[in-house]
Amino acid sequence: MNVSESALLAAIDSLPRMPRVVASGNFATPSILLSLVDKELEKYTLNMLNAQPGIPTREGVLHETSFVGPGMRDSDTLRYLPSRLSLLPQLFRSSLPPDAVVIHTSLPHHGTVSLGTEVNVLPAAIEEVRRRGGLVLAQMNSQMPYTFGDAVLPLDMIDHAIEVDVPLPSPGQLIVDDASRVIGQRIAQRIPDGAVLQTGIGAVPDATLAELTGHRGLSIWTEMFSDGVLALDRAGALDPTAPVTASFVFGSSELYSWIHRNERVRLLRTEKTNDPALIKLNNAMVSVNSALQVDLFAQANASRIGRRIYSGIGGQSDFVVGAMHAPGGQALVALRSWHPRADCSTIIPLVDEPVTSFQMTAVVTEQGIADVFGRDQRTQAHNLITHASHPRVREELWEEAAALHLA
Repeated sequence: MNVSESALLAAIDSLPRMPRVVASGNFATPSILLSLVDKELEKYTLNMLNAQPGIPTREGVLHETSFVGPGMRDSDTLRYLPSRLSLLPQLFRSSLPPDAVVIHTSLPHHGTVSLGTEVNVLPAAIEEVRRRGGLVLAQMNSQMPYTFGDAVLPLDMIDHAIEVDVPLPSPGQLIVDDASRVIGQRIAQRIPDGAVLQTGIGAVPDATLAELTGHRGLSIWTEMFSDGVLALDRAGALDPTAPVTASFVFGSSELYSWIHRNERVRLLRTEKTNDPALIKLNNAMVSVNSALQVDLFAQANASRIGRRIYSGIGGQSDFVVGAMHAPGGQALVALRSWHPRADCSTIIPLVDEPVTSFQMTAVVTEQGIADVFGRDQRTQAHNLITHASHPRVREELWEEAAALHLA
């Protein structure tokens, strides 16, 4: 490993024309190092997951992702590749070969660094770029927590590095509104003690976890987690003997301190956390995901608004399948019955966007719980209209259900 900045810049200059640069995403963006890369390269493809504002956006930078974040959502150069998150690492070995991987790590410790808060698809990208003879560049940060599992990386896997001392960014605090709180209460009532949880980020997941502090023996197997899991641990809701398993983390500085050298926390590569065959091994696995729309055939759109890609497939389909195959498992899709900004129903007759997941266990809104799995299609539609939809649109939905031969 070389920590000379001049050697680093020379190595960047040696990259092929229009290289593909894979960088840590979410809230682990290696901003200082990525800025150096951006200054040295005239044109390149930047591949990141859930990119946040502040990434390079100038002419000459092609944005590429399988999960769109706010940093790329309005990009004119966006190249979106639909993929389940569990399968994305395979693309690095086929259609998305990386020329350089830019990572954000802890400081060295006993010949290793840790990928800290963001493991995700990075191990696969690092392995492939090393196989191809490309570059692994690291921004080593004294404030990046040292996490275990697949986060641990030998120093000899890194070609060049810089050392920094900068705080990790955190997402803004979410406001849990009344509708989200009611949805969280409904979900919590369906979760037994001893369950294994997967939740995402947002007001509904936060509200759900807040309602679970009185539970006992819970475990975590999830794609990501935030401060709600820390609150569960402090409330005594988590099984102290079970590892907290995830692929990436973001939240408060308090959360980052909690995961630092915490041997109960295992951050694993996405191929493991999101593998339905591994998810289904968890007894009483409960997957909680959100959606933008659910139709009367129990198809969920969680990816697109109109013709515009908003996020992506992500891990929703992985966890819906895995949870429903688990003994006593449930896959719950939770959303408000009425979209406040768009001023429209989220329970609709038929989605006209690509479907993210379908045939979940139940759909939960502030109106109630619509059981889906194991019901015939007419009963599914009846439950969605009667128990999940907003009263303002129920008459219209019954008319549409009749036209779709669902009533």
